[in-house]
Amino acid sequence: MWQGIISQYKNYLDCINNKTPVVTINEGNTPLVYSHNLSKLIGAEVYLKYEGLNPTGSFKDRGMTVAISKAKEDKSKAVICASTGNTSASASAYAAKAGLKSIVLVPEGAIALGKLSQALIHGAIVLQVKGNFDDALNMVREISSKYPITLVNSINPYRLEGQKTGAFEICDCLGGAPDFQVMPVGNAGNITAYWKGYKEYREKGKIKVLPKMLGFQAAGAAPIVKGHIIRKPKTIATAIRIGNPASWRRAQEARDESGGLIDMVSDKEILSAYKFLAQKEGVFVEPASAASVAGLFKLVKKGYFSRIRPKPSLGCPDAGRTTRIVCILTGHGLKDPDMVLATIKKPKVIKADIKAVLKEIGY
Repeated sequence: MWQGIISQYKNYLDCINNKTPVVTINEGNTPLVYSHNLSKLIGAEVYLKYEGLNPTGSFKDRGMTVAISKAKEDKSKAVICASTGNTSASASAYAAKAGLKSIVLVPEGAIALGKLSQALIHGAIVLQVKGNFDDALNMVREISSKYPITLVNSINPYRLEGQKTGAFEICDCLGGAPDFQVMPVGNAGNITAYWKGYKEYREKGKIKVLPKMLGFQAAGAAPIVKGHIIRKPKTIATAIRIGNPASWRRAQEARDESGGLIDMVSDKEILSAYKFLAQKEGVFVEPASAASVAGLFKLVKKGYFSRIRPKPSLGCPDAGRTTRIVCILTGHGLKDPDMVLATIKKPKVIKADIKAVLKEIGY
């Protein structure tokens, strides 16, 4: 029986010891879904790592189980975070499981209803800040430095320790690392964590080669791509609406060390990928998650994958096989149900009559 990522990967989590009280909701073990449609379109093996099936519906649970477990070990009574939504939901759920107070600061009017409702139902103290995510993060940093409250944003190193397990699972499923990993980039902790995970698995001899890390920001919130802080980030993808990523430098290191890239996609491209995943693959994600597939489409149009193929080498004996690509889908679509109603045609109202139904469905 799966008992969560700490139980599964304890030997790879140096921060966990026998005195650590494990706080888990059996996170991890999310499916790696083979995408027939994307594979056919691209001419490669494309897989979707569906992190929306974690307990609170996002990848944040991987890091939160470790962060909250360590907070509990340190006798903390309260945790605090700034959030665009998913972190608040995860922190609140795990804090509730641990019996800790959860305090959440969110940008006013900039958090999806599904995520806000999660934090509230788990009993968190939720405060809306008249500012953006970066303003909220600055405040929680200061508060946690002066008061006995544990900060559980991704600048907490235990968060990244948990999140790196996503890379382990991908390698365990595929029998090795993919050639390319494509993922959304917001606060940039996740691309940092996955790269850390791949490198550690290679050091342990579990894999032979490393993937190229391909990250995508939303065009209206792309500080890493544009090379400067975005004071007022704008995008429909609220989970990556961040103008000054906490893990900016480490994300660049992941990009450069892997020989990958960090680019940006428009809201239009994100919405197109969002609908494609739901209508062609049956996978419902929040808009930010679709940034990975939007980025994949963008790179295909540029001929990126036809130019960069695995090359035979001592470290890559199976380089002649089909290219393998993994897209990380970070959160479930029910995180932001309002986006569906805003972008998809609403159901038509008809009479309670069989003939009326048959007419509408073409029979």
